[in-house]
Amino acid sequence: MKIYTRSGDDGTTSLADGQRVPKFHPRIEACGTIDELISWIGLLRGFRENQSRIQALLFIQDNLMRFAAILSKPGTDEPENGGRLSAHDSILFLENEIDALENKLPPLDHFILPGGHILVSYCHIARCVCRRAERKVFLVNSTAKIPSSICKFLNRLSDYLFVLARTISLEVNNDEVKWQA
Repeated sequence: MKIYTRSGDDGTTSLADGQRVPKFHPRIEACGTIDELISWIGLLRGFRENQSRIQALLFIQDNLMRFAAILSKPGTDEPENGGRLSAHDSILFLENEIDALENKLPPLDHFILPGGHILVSYCHIARCVCRRAERKVFLVNSTAKIPSSICKFLNRLSDYLFVLARTISLEVNNDEVKWQA
């Protein structure tokens, strides 16, 4: 199979059901943003500081791939688990990961300015991309029913990425800079 097909030269692409849509179609925007997020999670996975979190990050990437596949096929219901965790259990997995990380963190009573360490910054960038993906998915949901588990997972994932950034800051002795209003 060749990587190029020339079929998109006119500014259209195919959904999984074969329907041709503009490359700026909301479903394509949502899938593309999730694809970008998958790449950012892959970047996070490559850092030695995340060695103990590789399986969790792979799990997240796998779920995001499944969600992009569902979004690319109009009319698809809740994802089948295919031997993996159910959508509900995948969300619960993220919540458990968040709780485990938060238990090691000092309470947060202020906003923080992202940065100070490259991996911490990458976590925050991934969080922002995740929030954008969530907005794009909700846009699709405003005109076509999509599985609610996708939105819930993205919402939890952005929380996970925020807590991960804070955890890594603590682990590498990166001072969190308080934002003063």
